[in-house]
Amino acid sequence: MSSLARLRPLAIPALAVLSAFIVGSVFLIFTDIPALQVLFAGRPVDFLTTAFGNVVHAYVALLTGAFGDPPRFAEAIQQGTPQAWATAVRPLSETLVAATPLIFTGLAIAVSFRSGVFNIGGDGQFVLGALGATATALLLRGFPAPITLLASLVAGIVFGAAWGFIPGFLKARTGAHEVITTIMLNYVALQIVQLALRTDFMRPPKGSEPISQVIDFVRVPALLPLPGLRLHWGFVVALIVAAMVSYFLFRTTKGFELRSAGLNLTAARYAGMSAGGSIILAMVVSGALAGLGGAFQVLGTVTQMSNDIDAGYGWTAIALSLLGGNRPSGVIIAAILFGALNNGGHEMQIETAIPLDLLVFIQALVIMFVAAPDLVRQIYRLRPKSAEPGAPASEGAAA
Repeated sequence: MSSLARLRPLAIPALAVLSAFIVGSVFLIFTDIPALQVLFAGRPVDFLTTAFGNVVHAYVALLTGAFGDPPRFAEAIQQGTPQAWATAVRPLSETLVAATPLIFTGLAIAVSFRSGVFNIGGDGQFVLGALGATATALLLRGFPAPITLLASLVAGIVFGAAWGFIPGFLKARTGAHEVITTIMLNYVALQIVQLALRTDFMRPPKGSEPISQVIDFVRVPALLPLPGLRLHWGFVVALIVAAMVSYFLFRTTKGFELRSAGLNLTAARYAGMSAGGSIILAMVVSGALAGLGGAFQVLGTVTQMSNDIDAGYGWTAIALSLLGGNRPSGVIIAAILFGALNNGGHEMQIETAIPLDLLVFIQALVIMFVAAPDLVRQIYRLRPKSAEPGAPASEGAAA
């Protein structure tokens, strides 16, 4: 396969992101009140100069807030002090911190989608994984830190997998639709967390708020030995897990069975594959990945369990999986993109006073364009796959 053919699946997502930023630029231009006043004063050239300058300023602030400012890197190289390097690297570090839970939940949704199962329960699996990790860490307080950390991570996997098993089993045995059951289980999981955080075992001494004790006695080690940076080894583990998921899905017999069930469940049954077993396995693996993300979030980033720890990661993961083409490599890129938008948006807001709601608007546009690949092809005059020389006729115009 040529390099161009390998890159072709990335064309639609990349153009979807580009289209979202273009539409976002138009929105910025026509909501820029000072620039519009220049236009109404009869100076269209000055209006265009001012408006486009503001758009460039906003997006430059977004990029520097997400990945760092080049002058600060130059200053860090000159000074060579840990504090200077921490200042320069902090924006990129925070972007990767924001991307870490998104990678885990995005992988979780990608596995289920590849298997033809619509797992909408990433939020519930994520928070229960975090709860399991927190409870285990508190239970093993006083044990050696490596043992407590490993056991807590395993507990997060088990709790998430168990919460994924329930809708998988219900669908395989009773035909209950997984969209309904996973959505309902999200609310059940949140109530379980609320109940657990009000117990004397979980909450701080003399505390009344629904929040756990600070887990400062066991932490995921920091990835960079620089002061004040929150990036931990969970990001590296997320990349390793993504490689393992890719190998499982595309290099193993069981992964082939899951993908076959996702493409055509009837054909998979006819070939002798266990449809029910594939559904249950897909949901268990999906829940385990989301639960591991929750465990790393509470043990590495926030160090305290609360009822809002999920921050909507399970819902965002659906968009990540779609944007990444349900492939682990695509999920990583999409997660870093969304992490950059979330982190860089704060700098953009400070520099330009543009509200963070604009970034939510851009994310929604990305999802819209990804969900409408034919629209993207028409905008950029791309040929459908079936029209390309050598393309299989069965592919049609699929995204």
